[in-house]
Amino acid sequence: MDITVRGYRPSDIPGMVAVWNRVIETGTAFPWYEGFDETGGAAYFSSMDYNAVAVDEDDRVVGLYTLHPNNVDRCGHIANTSIAVDTAVRGRGIGELLLRDCLEQAAAHGFRVMQFNSVVASNTYAQRLYDKVGFTRIGRLPGGFLMPDGHYEDVLLYYHEL
Repeated sequence: MDITVRGYRPSDIPGMVAVWNRVIETGTAFPWYEGFDETGGAAYFSSMDYNAVAVDEDDRVVGLYTLHPNNVDRCGHIANTSIAVDTAVRGRGIGELLLRDCLEQAAAHGFRVMQFNSVVASNTYAQRLYDKVGFTRIGRLPGGFLMPDGHYEDVLLYYHEL
């Protein structure tokens, strides 16, 4: 599979919403209970500072990320992102391509730090990726994420200087 990461286009919205919603449906990574319809997805993605998609050789969206400030004003130099990879193509390095591009775009957009606020502790794939790319784990919030079966799982916090 040949993957390209590029800035999103309005025509990518249906594919972005489909990938995003599949991640939400797992209930183990993103904080939302419900996904978006195309109108809601378009509004959400357009509110970000930058969005990128990973597309295959047929220009089909197989992953994406959103880039935005983690906070405002005096903390506005700290970026945050959400990365989603289509569940059907996980394990092929797409998340790493998206993350590396996101770090470059964050720096290009004037951010100085990337922070992840809530990496679910059982998401060992994400943890290995963040370690590989050079993130530093800075903390653990006990019981910070409600899992689909009703138990609360710890979340981990990470940062990376840009």
